[in-house]
Amino acid sequence: MTIPSRPHRRKKLIAYALGGVLIPAAGIAYSLMPASAATAGAIKGLGGKCVDVAAANSANGTAVQLYDCNSTGAQTWSVGNTDNSIRALGKCLDVTAAGTANGTRIQLYDCNGTAAQKWTAGTGGTLINTGSGKCLDVPDNNSANGNQLQIWTCGTGANQKWTLPGGTTTPPTTTPPNSGVHLDNPAKKDVAMQIVSAAENSSLNWRAQFSYIEDIKDGRGYTAGIIGFCSGTGDMLELVEAYTATKPGNVLAKYLPALRSVNGTSSHAGLDPNFTSDWRAAAADPVFQAAQESERDRVYFNPSVRDGKADGVRALGQFAYYDAAVVHGYSGMRSIRSRALQKAKPPAQGGNETTWLNAFLDERVIEMKKEAAHDDVTRIDTAQRVFLRNGNLDLNTPLDFAVYGDQFRIG
Repeated sequence: MTIPSRPHRRKKLIAYALGGVLIPAAGIAYSLMPASAATAGAIKGLGGKCVDVAAANSANGTAVQLYDCNSTGAQTWSVGNTDNSIRALGKCLDVTAAGTANGTRIQLYDCNGTAAQKWTAGTGGTLINTGSGKCLDVPDNNSANGNQLQIWTCGTGANQKWTLPGGTTTPPTTTPPNSGVHLDNPAKKDVAMQIVSAAENSSLNWRAQFSYIEDIKDGRGYTAGIIGFCSGTGDMLELVEAYTATKPGNVLAKYLPALRSVNGTSSHAGLDPNFTSDWRAAAADPVFQAAQESERDRVYFNPSVRDGKADGVRALGQFAYYDAAVVHGYSGMRSIRSRALQKAKPPAQGGNETTWLNAFLDERVIEMKKEAAHDDVTRIDTAQRVFLRNGNLDLNTPLDFAVYGDQFRIG
């Protein structure tokens, strides 16, 4: 590829903001303790102080803070609950508005089963919020009474170390169900293609996209086919070369000189006026369809899944890599991963899978917003983030998600 970024096919420009919507969690990533081991008591942290409900007030939205330990009900927390919640005064430890940003404050709120109220045990005594992948944190490493707790990117500081009831810092965890099925399993791969097609074509029917072609005015010339091959980025040229190597004299072979000439530009020189109609004609050829799938796998899918496996992420993480490669190119995906490594570590390097994928998606959003053609990030915020918050690391169906405000269901 001559330029690293890939097109985002903007069939629809409907704004769809996640905002403060609470997304029900369909699965549990890790539990604090076995369900039978629920226990209650103080949670102690920085300076030997306790997690405390301000003024012992059970009203929704009451701040959860650090305070001198006093053995009151405001500091008696139940952990090991079957829903992975942490409870006091009949309510739950909650991330305000299901936020995921560093600095989002912690409060008491009615228990509702969302990922904003699910907490898992990390290494070194950390408590990880399932919805954000971030850790329960004492702001500014300040142990003063009344310092309201927050979530923050997980680290190794004393302000993220907690001792739970019973005196343990790293309570037993229950390993999440793992199907062991990677994204290259045929059924999983079909799911991946449907999700990408929802974002690229506003349709789950990815097989109907072999004939797709248009100039979406993103500076990359024609965008076409099942993965958005572009005349300006080199992958369309490589596709037609591969097709021609298998089937010389095909209807697109005559455009190879023009495709070489326009590579790296938005020009249609030598392609118009018949290239689009010839592309659609070629799309009816099973040999061309096979070539599209083969190039998709060679350039985007296989390298992304390989990297996901090496990083120890499951099907959802492998999909996150693949979708990033579709939009930004494989090298662009690798750049996003490199930036994410500055904030978290993948499971293969000892990191928490949810924390790592949140860091990766954070960097993906930053990258997408660098270009007007990518500024709608609903394919992340109302799709991939939803699966992650639901603890669906194996990308199991059914999947309910939205892109550009359109609702989709797979399975």
